[in-house]
Amino acid sequence: MKTGLKKLKIALVALVLFVSGGSFGYSENPPDEGMWLPLLLERLNYVDMQKMGLHLTADELYSINHNSLKDAIVGLSNGGGGGGFFCTAELVSGQGLLFTNHHCGYSAVQSHSSTEHDYLTNGFWAKSFSEELSNEDMCASFLQRIENVTDSIIPLLADTLKETARSAKIKEISSRIRKRAEEDGKYEASVKSFYGGNEYYLFVFKTYKDVRLVGAPPSSIGKFGGDTDNWMWPRHTGDFSILRVYTDPDGNPAKYDAKNIPLKPAYHLPISLKGIKKNDFAMIWGYPGSTTRYVTSYGIDYNLQIFYPTLIKLFGKELEIMKERMDQDNAVKIAYAANYAGIANTWKNFIGQKRMLVRNKVEDKKKLIEQDFISWYGKSPASEKKYGKVLENLQKNYADMKKVAIPFFYANLAGNALDVVQMASQFGSLKSALEKKNKDALKEAQSGLKDAVKEHFKEFDMAIARKTLAEMLRMYATDVAAAELPSIFATIAKDYNNDYTAFANAVYESSVFATPENANKFIEKPSLKVFKKDLGWQLTESMEEAMGKYAAAYGAARGNVSVANRLFIGGLREMNPNLVKYPDANSTMRMSYGSVLDYFPADAVHYDYVTTLKGVMQKEDPTNDEFIVTQKLKDLFKTKDYGQYGENGEMVVCFLTTNDITGGNSGSPVINGDGQLIGLAFDGNWEAMSGDIMFEPDMQRTINVDIRYVLFIIDKYAGAVNLINELTLVK
Repeated sequence: MKTGLKKLKIALVALVLFVSGGSFGYSENPPDEGMWLPLLLERLNYVDMQKMGLHLTADELYSINHNSLKDAIVGLSNGGGGGGFFCTAELVSGQGLLFTNHHCGYSAVQSHSSTEHDYLTNGFWAKSFSEELSNEDMCASFLQRIENVTDSIIPLLADTLKETARSAKIKEISSRIRKRAEEDGKYEASVKSFYGGNEYYLFVFKTYKDVRLVGAPPSSIGKFGGDTDNWMWPRHTGDFSILRVYTDPDGNPAKYDAKNIPLKPAYHLPISLKGIKKNDFAMIWGYPGSTTRYVTSYGIDYNLQIFYPTLIKLFGKELEIMKERMDQDNAVKIAYAANYAGIANTWKNFIGQKRMLVRNKVEDKKKLIEQDFISWYGKSPASEKKYGKVLENLQKNYADMKKVAIPFFYANLAGNALDVVQMASQFGSLKSALEKKNKDALKEAQSGLKDAVKEHFKEFDMAIARKTLAEMLRMYATDVAAAELPSIFATIAKDYNNDYTAFANAVYESSVFATPENANKFIEKPSLKVFKKDLGWQLTESMEEAMGKYAAAYGAARGNVSVANRLFIGGLREMNPNLVKYPDANSTMRMSYGSVLDYFPADAVHYDYVTTLKGVMQKEDPTNDEFIVTQKLKDLFKTKDYGQYGENGEMVVCFLTTNDITGGNSGSPVINGDGQLIGLAFDGNWEAMSGDIMFEPDMQRTINVDIRYVLFIIDKYAGAVNLINELTLVK
């Protein structure tokens, strides 16, 4: 998987969404709305949860003094949880076994797959500890405690501080708080901003760095429906995979070692075989990544006019190029599978958000809130002085972002994210050492670059790289004004007559950064002369120059939006002092609660709250790799060999709840009122794709794979009875 490309895209998306949103719900919350901090459950939510069907005490949910449900909830990350988590998992056995989504374990499955051992197609099942596969960089973090540290930060921020100085001061204070909490490396810690920077909380984790792949169904089950069914209901996807956490022989976190042993956890979730019915209580715990529930109408306009259309177009073209080549070569399909899946998920998400923001008239709803805000501060001279310019500033700075956003995005995603540019950009230290004639720095740069080259070209296809370069540059020239194009376009016009395919071919035929062989030879014998003449380096310098040109203006406008957002959020909290508000998702542990429920997506249309294996058979299409059904699954369906997991002759596959979740909640446990696992959350529904910005109580649903279907696949399909025997099953 090309991690550099993926990480850059994620960073850009996070950057833009950060400035578009705020940090809390702003109206009378519907019963199911909210991603709540566990620390505050007893005070804010516990009574309502009891009324809806919760049978556990508040202390059994969250406690730092003894074992509680929160101890079974795991944040999955690459390298550590201090910066956030890509998915959630949950402990389901006394031997460190984790359940999560198939798409959360997809990169791990892909990294172990080859044409000889195609685990993506055929699935993978370890029948013993020795068969489990280690995953470099994958970590599992367990929350130890949450602490409100607002009073240790806010009073030290003078009102006269400019935003850059304020940010630096917060970083300095947070670093001290974090360092104390980490106790010389015993724990990981992070300090997170809430309510737009009006509150701060400390999160302390114990992180384990030996996480192994235990099981995964074939993609025909784990990804059944593919991109077509993604975000859609009815759904029939067995979206699960299985991991295991290991420790050193003394039970401490440790990197992979053959001597490590399975984790002996403080708590793990029992699993219910009772099934679900309409209106059953359901809570979901996990690490939701990002919501923007407080984005203003100006932010929505910016997203609809600039952000979504640009990224949908760029990602769509990239997916088209990858898919064409992946369909031709199975080795390429395996190599690019995880990268393709990640981009495709984001691409379709943006399409859905764009459509549903319009359909659900979210911008109009935001304008009503803004009018209420104006009416409120207008009644007090002091409030008007403090808040009177907030919305005006937001409008102005979103307009400033619009002016530079498209060339800024293209410099990032159609420029700096290109394979050859990604590779070449890592050679900057080598060039600097040559220019300074610093032999020690040169040796250090050479040493580090050898590993960088190996990692970059580990999963690489020349045909995809060439065509992506040509098509991205062609789109760049079409969508960005001529005066704003990077300097490389003058070279393409002069020397290649604006033939982007010819230029791309020339780059990949001549550049020292285009192949691992060329790059490694250049590392051994670097030359400033080669840097100057190399087309790949010229392209890289041009794109970096373009990004720098627009980054300052974009960043300044973004910073001003952040300041105005913080003030707006503070004003709304002042306007509604008695209103219960939950913080926006920011990759910290949250709990949401709701019910199992059907819905009506449109006039005269009703969707039931469950799907069954019958629907898998109805969707089967042997000509479409998204809807392949294996013979073994068909045989089990024909004989109705569902064992203890079936219900009235049916095998339930997925079900709906009204829980409030978002990205990062993938793999989260769905838990009943008795604290038992009933499913794994893996998606939201199409009709509520605007839900990250405004909760839609009549439409918003979470799509979950039924835990009984998970167990059925493990037991009856895979025959991995060794895993079933580890679990605590409640009949």
